[in-house]
Amino acid sequence: MGTRWSALFHAPPTLDVAPVQAAMQQAVDAVDQQMSTWRPDSDLMRLNRAPIGSSVVVPAELAKVLSLGLAIGRASNHAFHIGMGDAVQAWGFGPQTADPGRIRGALHAARAPAHESIELLGPLVHKLGDITLDLNGIAKGYAVDRLAETLRRFDLHAGLVGIDGELRALGLRPDGEAWTVAIEAPEHDRRAPHSILSLQDAAVATSGDYRHWVSVGGRRLSHTMDPQRGAPLQSSPASVTVVAPTCAEADAWATALMVTGIDAGLALASRLGLSALFLTREADGSVRSRGCGALFAA
Repeated sequence: MGTRWSALFHAPPTLDVAPVQAAMQQAVDAVDQQMSTWRPDSDLMRLNRAPIGSSVVVPAELAKVLSLGLAIGRASNHAFHIGMGDAVQAWGFGPQTADPGRIRGALHAARAPAHESIELLGPLVHKLGDITLDLNGIAKGYAVDRLAETLRRFDLHAGLVGIDGELRALGLRPDGEAWTVAIEAPEHDRRAPHSILSLQDAAVATSGDYRHWVSVGGRRLSHTMDPQRGAPLQSSPASVTVVAPTCAEADAWATALMVTGIDAGLALASRLGLSALFLTREADGSVRSRGCGALFAA
């Protein structure tokens, strides 16, 4: 996925960590092989190439992530849309640079809800309509969950695992305290903490406009796509952080709430019982925070 994974965990001093590290690497490699849009041979890209009307057998993990993506798509009124692959690629957030012709195609594409274009029956995916799938808003979180599951397989129940800022905590630190995680300030040119979060048996993910972007026509555009336009968001929070039981859920909901926006996003997150923190930039350069849920409510 073009980034690095990390794992910090408490273990007996006699533990040989080499098999643990190898198993964790194998877990993230499997997600990459199944869900990457940067690998032409991935199972996801094989599904994208399948003709409309065909049925494709996919690995169980990919089917699980597709199912969760469809469910969050419905729950978010399609703010989270796993069928944005054409737009993501067109605007230069994939292996190729931005392309004006493909951008025009993405802008004018008739984009149905993802659940109208694919149907899942266990590991069998029926391709009902024209769709280019992209799981970058959920696959990284799912890979973090696989890292956590790998630790548990080795009977390790106190740790913090992560990929590029998406994190999941298991249990408590050896001193009995929760794992501390920094929520990053939404700044383009440096990494600095905005606030500190304590995590126990939970996951956290942040979606923002300040890390992954392209410059088109002299304008900085965030990687988060607006499903209604087939283009990067024009107006959004600077970042949204979500805490959830799994990192896949946190990852997808952080993206969905970026798309939904502040007021509607807070209303949706409150209705669903999500813990979410929205950061916005004010005219004077300060950062304003608004939150909901057990962890972030004012």
